[in-house]
Amino acid sequence: MSKPISLTGTTIVITGASSGAGRAAALEFAKYRTNLVLAARNEAALNEVKAECEALGAQALVVPTDTSDAKAMIALANAAADWQDRIDVWINNAGVLAAGDFDKTPMAVHEQVIKTNLLGYMNGAHAVLPFFKEQGWGTLINNISIGGFLPVPYGAGYTAAKFGLRGWSEALKGELTGFPEIYVCDLFPAFLDTPGIQHAGNYTGKVLKPAPPVYDPVRLAQVMVKVARRPKANTYVGSVSLLFKLSHALLPETVTKMTGFVMKKYLDRADPIALSDGNVFTTVDYGMSRHGGFGLPGKPKAHRKYIAGALLAGLALGWVITKRK
Repeated sequence: MSKPISLTGTTIVITGASSGAGRAAALEFAKYRTNLVLAARNEAALNEVKAECEALGAQALVVPTDTSDAKAMIALANAAADWQDRIDVWINNAGVLAAGDFDKTPMAVHEQVIKTNLLGYMNGAHAVLPFFKEQGWGTLINNISIGGFLPVPYGAGYTAAKFGLRGWSEALKGELTGFPEIYVCDLFPAFLDTPGIQHAGNYTGKVLKPAPPVYDPVRLAQVMVKVARRPKANTYVGSVSLLFKLSHALLPETVTKMTGFVMKKYLDRADPIALSDGNVFTTVDYGMSRHGGFGLPGKPKAHRKYIAGALLAGLALGWVITKRK
């Protein structure tokens, strides 16, 4: 096993740093006295994160950025390199979500979800790779989520982006085999307790909540630090993440129908709410913390039996549904 990379003094770019997993990552990396470049659309929230990171001993630079804008991402990479004359780690993390029936959700919304969640990551890699190649090293971390393997009914644009991300990153890894010190690291966390679902574009007309179990984004942030110190191609965060991947690989039709059935039943019972674009097109001024308030109490490991039992029960239900069709 290779010696861990020291993070002290390294320059780390984090997109989507204003809330959720990105904010958690910034605070976790700050403990190592790093130089943090914080990017998102909400400048006020970024300045709050900057102050928190500097209190932990890091230096921080705020660069308001829309990741779906390729030119803005080039400007972000240039700002990071001009500030510290190097970029060691680039974390693609910014994302948006829109929920609703595919045909009832405006195509402009689907397009923007893909622009942010897929092209935003590609824009980031396209902007930073020339710096990595010139200096001869660098680590690109892509926060993909288990959504890269597991389809999300009523989130078709999100699923298209996440499946696309996984394929794009695999192609990029193959392309970079001639650069042994440039790493592409993909993270596949399970559902996270972040404000992301509060920010989501909502075309269901119903209150949205994440499906349990949800994990603490700080856990993902700690994995980001671990991967930055010792790069690894693929990392599954949370035991349910790998369970979902394997279940879909073994029983794709059953799992897909099961998720659709469960989500439809939830939406049938959920409280009504007004339709909203959320933060799909512009930033919002609420829910800028790390957590969304949906978490299960206790440590994730304590729920492994519950998770496994629920998953098996769900698969059995899905199998029954499939056979009845």
